[in-house]
Amino acid sequence: MENGEIDKNIKLLTGQVEPAVEFIGMKLETLEPGYARVSMVIKPEHRNVHGMAFGGIIMALADHAFGYGANSLSYPSVASQFNMHFLRGAQTGETLVAESRVIKSGKRISVSEIKVTNSRGDLIAMATGTTVPVASAKGVTGRRDSGVIK
Repeated sequence: MENGEIDKNIKLLTGQVEPAVEFIGMKLETLEPGYARVSMVIKPEHRNVHGMAFGGIIMALADHAFGYGANSLSYPSVASQFNMHFLRGAQTGETLVAESRVIKSGKRISVSEIKVTNSRGDLIAMATGTTVPVASAKGVTGRRDSGVIK
């Protein structure tokens, strides 16, 4: 992939915010080719019945970083697999950071690894994810059609 196309992808991705991202309170901190860093503060409404951050919130943070990193190299791409290991709980008030790195970017699939840490550097969760490129509407950058795999 050419640098001009990667730069265009990054500009497109940083120029939009998904409603779910705003609702949950995630913030894109860094986006570089094949790398993304996203953070959020755990709020009381993010807790599960055990008083820790709900696993789905942690997964959403990791997924958001994963999507940014993968789409920086191949836009539009969608997840075809996501596997997460929860290693430690996170508490209300903690800032969590998800960092995603593309470890293989190909024509048909892209594979990323994602780590979620707290502000002390404790590893909260780790994940791997696979994306596949999808066809976009002819002549319209950044628009997905029916999702047919190329």
